[in-house]
Amino acid sequence: MSNSMITDMETKIIYLENGSVTSAKGYEASGIHCGLKKKNKDLALILSTVPAVSAGVYTTNKAAAAPVVISKKITDGSSNVKAIICNSGNANACTGVDGHLDALEVQKKCAKILDVNQNEVLVSSTGVIGVRLNVPAIVNSLNILKDNLSKDGGLTAAEAIMTTDTVSKHFAVKVELSGGKITIGGIAKGSGMIMPNMATMLGFVTTDAKISKNLLQSALKEAVNDSYNKISVDGETSTNDMVLMMANGMSQVEIKESSEDYSIFTSALKDLSIKMAKSIVFDGEGATKFITINIKNAPTEKDANLIAKSIANSPLVKTAINGGDPNWGRVISAASSCGADIKPANCTLSFNDLAVLEPGYKIDYSEEEAAKIFAQKNFVITLDLNDGNANTTWWTCDYSEQYIKINAHYRT
Repeated sequence: MSNSMITDMETKIIYLENGSVTSAKGYEASGIHCGLKKKNKDLALILSTVPAVSAGVYTTNKAAAAPVVISKKITDGSSNVKAIICNSGNANACTGVDGHLDALEVQKKCAKILDVNQNEVLVSSTGVIGVRLNVPAIVNSLNILKDNLSKDGGLTAAEAIMTTDTVSKHFAVKVELSGGKITIGGIAKGSGMIMPNMATMLGFVTTDAKISKNLLQSALKEAVNDSYNKISVDGETSTNDMVLMMANGMSQVEIKESSEDYSIFTSALKDLSIKMAKSIVFDGEGATKFITINIKNAPTEKDANLIAKSIANSPLVKTAINGGDPNWGRVISAASSCGADIKPANCTLSFNDLAVLEPGYKIDYSEEEAAKIFAQKNFVITLDLNDGNANTTWWTCDYSEQYIKINAHYRT
């Protein structure tokens, strides 16, 4: 991960080299192989050395996995937390009462190893749906998982939560507030089954800021809405999605409601979340291209997001992108069929800065120039409705033959 710096009039956000969930004060993590997968790490632990307030945003899938139900009950409550345990290779979803009991057993045994209360441990799983969790494999590895906890363990934890991901995803930012500096760090996983709300993605975020539980939940929800809920790889919403966040106050820098510090903190969290969400799209299953979709001047924000989502999910748009075919008709069709308030004859459609369609269905552009843009690995589709003041930005990728191969043989 490379350094980058984002500066504006209100704040300075510095991205840390090899940042992760252990970049903030008071956090340790580990990632090991316990046997759920044939090889590669498959069990992660994140620990706050002091009690932390927690927040969470979860999948809207009605078949929510057992860990989602358990963790949501904790983050919806008032108690503090100390740890997050996550396995990959098995989603523990659609496993009924037995699956719920399995998740509780993992939570209980992890709490015992760490010498904390059971409700201080958040649980998470990702992987194949409909298969009982191999609880003994996890439980028998908990001592090793604990022994491997370290300040540098965020990187191994990021590896342990991967499924079809090709790269681990880990970031951290240092932020200057009125009372001093705080750090926000995160790891994420996701490659396929990616669509709001949210997707088969996991995000675990930590901070050493001192902030109330209610404020943390508000900040996280806002950040998720502008990041993970605006990405799509394949239009599929998973059973296991969650973004969990812990704040342990170790920096002693307090963030109060309605303060400038809260605005800065929320902006930094949102920036980090967008970076993590975009990294998921970059690593989309079989993806070869990364696409930014800008919707401008729509009648309402709801219309703007409906249109962006429809374009991002369209198989015809995504296959045209993969093939390098600047077929603007597919974009307009996707935008006009989603139920949003749109007047196609008023629209301006551009690929990067090249307008391929202008109001009145005016078409005057170079097909060769458009093809050059579609041959790029990273470009922007902008649809200006010229019919309001609402704007939104989404991120997606193409569909390739590799995506079909990955998912046709996911369990084999």
